[in-house]
Amino acid sequence: MVIFTCQDTFESMMTCIYDAWSARLGHNNIKLQIEPIWSPELFCDYRHVDPDEEKVQKVIRSVRQKISENSYHDIYRAAMSDHPDKLDIIYRYMILGFVCGEKTPRMFGNPAVSALFELDRKVANEAHLFREFVRFSRLKNQVLLSIIEPKCNVLTLLAPNFEDRMPSEHWMIVDKTRMLSVVHPADSDYFLTPVTHEELSYMEASKDRFDPYVGLWKSFFQTIGIEQRKNPRCQRNMLPIWYRKHMPEFQ
Repeated sequence: MVIFTCQDTFESMMTCIYDAWSARLGHNNIKLQIEPIWSPELFCDYRHVDPDEEKVQKVIRSVRQKISENSYHDIYRAAMSDHPDKLDIIYRYMILGFVCGEKTPRMFGNPAVSALFELDRKVANEAHLFREFVRFSRLKNQVLLSIIEPKCNVLTLLAPNFEDRMPSEHWMIVDKTRMLSVVHPADSDYFLTPVTHEELSYMEASKDRFDPYVGLWKSFFQTIGIEQRKNPRCQRNMLPIWYRKHMPEFQ
């Protein structure tokens, strides 16, 4: 068994798929994994793959032309999942897709299709919830900051929504789990950049203690609540506790 490994980025994963396919070792003799590898398997040949933009574009173009544009979006969202086997699942889906074409997404009886569908759905659902649950605090330099800790890498799925809603604001959303942020300068395009623990600590310390938006969130939360109809169990179903860590109305 030959195991191709790469970093947990979309570009690295597409390059890894390209190299694994080009190796012509037989699909059953190949496995793809995301680094780090905590428990290496015995008698396996591990091959690390670095990202290559040309190979990335070739894989994306093949998916769009030979399967469908929707399948490309499904694969992209699946690649943002936190599932440890996501890369191999995507690879198996592509093997099927390059044979069956645009009907592949409807073949739910196939394990590769159903597995990728589950990854896609989880990421899409989490991104949808964070569009509602993201809360911004104003820093002393008037930049809007939001800190989240998602299970999946949803920053690139959230950014277009807030770019459309707040095009003339300086804002940034920090994924504390991956120490990655999306930064949006006013009236400009957003971009991704890593964040250090020192930078994050500085930003948290720079929050305006008298930010009126925080007070508005808390006032709104208290005002719409009806004490006689309080139902913590229902509330946890609609808004799981792990989402509330950075929501001011719960602090």
